[in-house]
Amino acid sequence: MQKFKLPFLTLICSYFFISNFSNHGFSQDITPDKVKTIFGIIPKVAENPSNPVTPEKVNLGRYLFFDPRLSKSGKISCNSCHSLANSGVDGLATSIGHKWQIGPRNAPTVLNAALEFSQFWDGRAKDVEEQAMGPMLNPKEMASTKELVVQRLKSIPQYVDMFKKAFPDETDPVTFENTAKAIAAFERTLLTPSRFDRYMDGDLSALSPEEKEGLKTFIQTGCISCHNGTDIGGGMFQKFGLVNKVSWLQDLGRFEVTKNPADKYVFKVPSLRNITKTAPYFNNGHTWSLEEAVKTMGYVQLGKTLSDEEVKKIVSFLGSLSAEPPLQVTLPNLPPSTPQTPRPMP
Repeated sequence: MQKFKLPFLTLICSYFFISNFSNHGFSQDITPDKVKTIFGIIPKVAENPSNPVTPEKVNLGRYLFFDPRLSKSGKISCNSCHSLANSGVDGLATSIGHKWQIGPRNAPTVLNAALEFSQFWDGRAKDVEEQAMGPMLNPKEMASTKELVVQRLKSIPQYVDMFKKAFPDETDPVTFENTAKAIAAFERTLLTPSRFDRYMDGDLSALSPEEKEGLKTFIQTGCISCHNGTDIGGGMFQKFGLVNKVSWLQDLGRFEVTKNPADKYVFKVPSLRNITKTAPYFNNGHTWSLEEAVKTMGYVQLGKTLSDEEVKKIVSFLGSLSAEPPLQVTLPNLPPSTPQTPRPMP
């Protein structure tokens, strides 16, 4: 059987999407039902049967997400790079970690991340449970160890009690793996419905006329060939520079995971939810302007030079993807350390 190359398949998919909706009068008649066939209304929780979301586990995960004691220095928490006060990002091109080390990639938003088919730009983690382990152990991020994380948590009576409630069937629940599961359970609740979801649910007034025009342009331009599904992205890998190249891309992407030459410059397609609030853009945070990012994507991925008017329409639609109402998370009052708690380390 002949193996088709990725660019060919992507162009075919793009053609299929655009042709399908043109043939059904989509360009003249935009309706929520038709739009839902491309995207999908966001759920209340991103469930995982292997890690059931319970109130006790979510509450523990909320505490752990904000606790810097999970890092070697005692200064860096999950929230440091994925600030829930800043749409789940840190607003930097690439994040700053242990000993002021600068990471190689832009920190994606944690909001709605649990909806995606894999985690990290290169997809090296299959879900948020696996992803939550990575930063704690990464020497450039939180620089901790499994043993240190467990020692600190076990030395704090309130955490021991919370782990018992979150994992009631386990005799020794305070483990590194359960720490990641609790954080992931919390992240599975960090979903942000938007006006676009209300529109797909039948509220025609949820989008302005300009945003509806932008949605139409978004579809007709071919953006939906990659940015589709409930998270409007996050459902596939794609080569960056599919049609045209950019001079500033050095990261080899998924190739670093698979060592397959076909995966050079291949990345997970990012979600576009909350995109107007999560600059800078791309895997290395190269671009701060959303308008410029849209133009770049049109050129390098679709081979199209978008007009200023087309860009304006698309950006208008993207504005409807921001959380509404804004996500509300209560900051936890973290339990105090004890004399037995391992001290912060340089």
